[in-house]
Amino acid sequence: MKAKEIQELIDFISNSGLAEVKIETDELKLSIKKNSEVQTVKAVEAAPVAPSVAPAPAAAPAPAAETPAAPTADTSSYVEIKSPMIGTFYTTPNPDSDAFVHVGDTIKSGQTVCIIEAMKLFNEIESEVSGKIVKILVENASPVEYDQPLFLVDPAG
Repeated sequence: MKAKEIQELIDFISNSGLAEVKIETDELKLSIKKNSEVQTVKAVEAAPVAPSVAPAPAAAPAPAAETPAAPTADTSSYVEIKSPMIGTFYTTPNPDSDAFVHVGDTIKSGQTVCIIEAMKLFNEIESEVSGKIVKILVENASPVEYDQPLFLVDPAG
């Protein structure tokens, strides 16, 4: 089961009213228990690999504290690229490579803009909008929350 599938399952369960779900296959044991305010997920592989544990996103993530600080720019027309999952944000595919995007770069819809590592899986995050990168809101190798803004994009750029 991939991280995206697990995230979709968590979202489904959080909206369904179910309190607890357990799924067990030859390759995976998955137990999702919904507490009053916090969800927890444990994924344990049956292979001789150490158990993986990942916290589920909180029901209402706090808005990011970073806001664009361009006093002369009108930011209302900018579009945010948000994190589709929790994990660690990386601007490069590996430490020796250049960043996927820089401030001022023009991007197209579907273009990879960063990587988010979740549960030892590296997920390429693609832009859903075309435009010019105005600001990168997250530091490289920083933890990010679900739905946290990562980039500001000027769709007119």
